[in-house]
Amino acid sequence: MSGLRMVEEHLADVLAAAEPLETERVALADAHGRTLREPVRAAVDIPVFDNSAMDGFAVHFEDVAAAPATLRVVADLPAGTDADPALARGEAARIMTGSAVPTAADAIVPFEDTAGGLADSLGAISVQRAPRAVGAHIRRAGEDARAGDEVLAAGGLLGPLQVAAAAAAGVAEVVVARRPRVAVISTGSELVEPGAPLRRGQIPESNSVLLAALASEAGADVVRRASVADEGGALDALLTEVTDPRSADRADVVIFSGGVSAGAYEVVKTTLAHTMVFSKVAMQPGKPQGFGRLGEGTLLFGLPGNPVSAAVSFEVFVRPALLCLQGRRVIERPVIALRAGAGWRTPPARRQYLPVTIDRSDPAAWRAVPATSGGSHLAGGLGRAEAYAVVPAEIDAVAAGDVVDVMLIS
Repeated sequence: MSGLRMVEEHLADVLAAAEPLETERVALADAHGRTLREPVRAAVDIPVFDNSAMDGFAVHFEDVAAAPATLRVVADLPAGTDADPALARGEAARIMTGSAVPTAADAIVPFEDTAGGLADSLGAISVQRAPRAVGAHIRRAGEDARAGDEVLAAGGLLGPLQVAAAAAAGVAEVVVARRPRVAVISTGSELVEPGAPLRRGQIPESNSVLLAALASEAGADVVRRASVADEGGALDALLTEVTDPRSADRADVVIFSGGVSAGAYEVVKTTLAHTMVFSKVAMQPGKPQGFGRLGEGTLLFGLPGNPVSAAVSFEVFVRPALLCLQGRRVIERPVIALRAGAGWRTPPARRQYLPVTIDRSDPAAWRAVPATSGGSHLAGGLGRAEAYAVVPAEIDAVAAGDVVDVMLIS
């Protein structure tokens, strides 16, 4: 279609301007949700020492290889003890899971492989079943990682599993990207706060709530959320405030919704005509887009005002930029191929991003089902969406049973 930019063209301009932010060192307890900027290397071996994988007895394997065998228990080793008892032939130590294995022992016999188990675990014990081999039920020091090994690579998200791995490696602090500071500004004289009385022509304002939540999920700190009318100089004054270089809360990114299309009251387009480039992108929803960069580096995004359009535009352009600012290795959402659970129409010559739910009633054959009828204003249906079906511009229509790419967002 004449005059339309490809999605990849617009995204390339955005990513070229998204230079990684500075780093900071934070305590591991505060690192959840941050982006790692330097690799985490183990400070200690994992495991730190040879330890028992079972509650039972530390033994000489040769003493029990021909079980049944009777052994004399000469020590008791709870988790955390530093004892390392000598074990002569025919002797054993009662040992709990996680306890350091005596240097003299080379196998563990679980309680359940003895005649008396825990109830008869001191004094003399009768081993009924031999361990499978030397080293049975022993977790060897360093078998997961050695001190100095890279445990986590730079550029990854520090989720619960990752911070736990760093803790197990004896690491107390990590180097992460500073969180991008984001200001979200909705435009429209028809907008009022959710819950406020509505007069004719007014609607609850939802885009700033949507975009602020999406930005937070992408690792940003939302420093301002506001709504301005289409008339007057409120937008210019607010932009000056949130981009003031002297402010500690100066925004790295400003996201506008509304005011970027072809109407008579497009306040973003009018106010920022010399600062941002306004384009038509070959996508649906989200055709009108604005983007710019201020001299001090603040990125400006102008997104359409319809809620579905704003959500899709954030996913396609803003979220990747926020992740790039944090130095994230992977900036794309995961995409899976699913069959369509129903047919739907597609726009001519534009890539479609349709909100869908995932029908999981057949675990072996998930299906993508439209969450809305396709209108970019249908914010209620957007709340049901788990993903976006991404349909290439050259596809005329999707029929039930067709395989489509599905971008997961939850």
